[in-house]
Amino acid sequence: MVGQGYRCAGIYSDEILIGICGLWILTKYYVGKHIEPDNVIILEEYRSNGLGKQLMAWVYDYAKSQGCIASELNCYLTNDKGQLFWEKEGYEKIGYHYQRTIEFT
Repeated sequence: MVGQGYRCAGIYSDEILIGICGLWILTKYYVGKHIEPDNVIILEEYRSNGLGKQLMAWVYDYAKSQGCIASELNCYLTNDKGQLFWEKEGYEKIGYHYQRTIEFT
């Protein structure tokens, strides 16, 4: 994935990794150059302390430094807490993300 531009950012408490966020920088016709946070996770015992917001502030600054004009992401339908977090971050639901496997014969 690194060869395709995937990067990771982490947040630490002393020497302990307590949160991580994968990052893709992509360009799509409908949004332009943007950053896509991926697999954003804060350890459960550190949640609700503003660390996710702090991590995302770093992500947005990084995105700006890379010339991104937007951010978009995926959040599972069953992840109610995640959806609430992203909505508080200013994200809007704009559609459904569909997926299917491609079978090889």
